[in-house]
Amino acid sequence: MTAQDQIAQQIAENDVVLYMKGTRDMPQCGFSSRVAGVLNFMGVDYKDVNVLADQEIRQGIKDYSDWPTIPQLYVKGEFVGGCDIVTEMTLSGELDQLFETKGVSFNKEAAEQIRAANA
Repeated sequence: MTAQDQIAQQIAENDVVLYMKGTRDMPQCGFSSRVAGVLNFMGVDYKDVNVLADQEIRQGIKDYSDWPTIPQLYVKGEFVGGCDIVTEMTLSGELDQLFETKGVSFNKEAAEQIRAANA
């Protein structure tokens, strides 16, 4: 199975996938830590894929999305973006709307706490 096949399978089999440096419990860069922290705090069930563990996946996800940086968030097969986009969407409430539209469970109160803390 090629890296592209693996990526397509991971995205198809999981409602939310975060390609990141490290893991949800031990992020290995600040940007990955920020996105994983948002998802963890909001109680989102997601698959974390550590791109540092597989060089083919690390390059493959960049080719797959045509996006040059890690982390990368996918929701129900749709590429959402990286750290800056996810942060902006969280603060504007757009991430809540995306999760609601796609039927992804999350803690709305936690999302509101993030916005209140960053107001």
